[in-house]
Amino acid sequence: MTTQLGLPDDIQACLFDLDGVVTRTAVVHAAAWKATFDAFLRERDGAGFRPFTDSDYDQYVDGRPRADGVRSFLASRGIELPEGTPDDPPDARTVNGVGNRKNELLLEKIRTDGVEPYEGTLRYIDAVRAAGLATAIVSSSANTRDVLRSIDAERLFDVRIDGVVARERKLPGKPHPDTFLAAARDLGVEASR
Repeated sequence: MTTQLGLPDDIQACLFDLDGVVTRTAVVHAAAWKATFDAFLRERDGAGFRPFTDSDYDQYVDGRPRADGVRSFLASRGIELPEGTPDDPPDARTVNGVGNRKNELLLEKIRTDGVEPYEGTLRYIDAVRAAGLATAIVSSSANTRDVLRSIDAERLFDVRIDGVVARERKLPGKPHPDTFLAAARDLGVEASR
């Protein structure tokens, strides 16, 4: 049955990334990062600031846990901020404060504009589940549950490993495979299957 899905017969589960695979949220994340960093840099450097670019997004923040993305991008510009705590307000001049500002902008955009799913991916996940395979959603985003609810897709996944779970379990984010390996373990499936 799994060969009809384009999978080897011994596969027992499928793990899906959220941004850019299940939903078209990568562009929303990129816009929120740009607005956040441009405002930060403008306030810090004045009118002559060098804006955050698509290349910066790809190189320093895409797919990384929020605080890692802030640290990575700011380091590329020779900027150091205190770490702060995950509960820092969005206007705090800390790594976590900058990250929380980005998250605030992202959630606002999701609330006002919604999120567009990849319909073909949703159909494929339905077919995978109909074939009896387990499914997991894996993302560095702390907003995975909200995004899935906004497209009525939370029911499609047996396991969710996201930024919230990764932080609780102290799992490193991408490019490390730990979140995907944790999803396979939570499904009770060997990573090779």
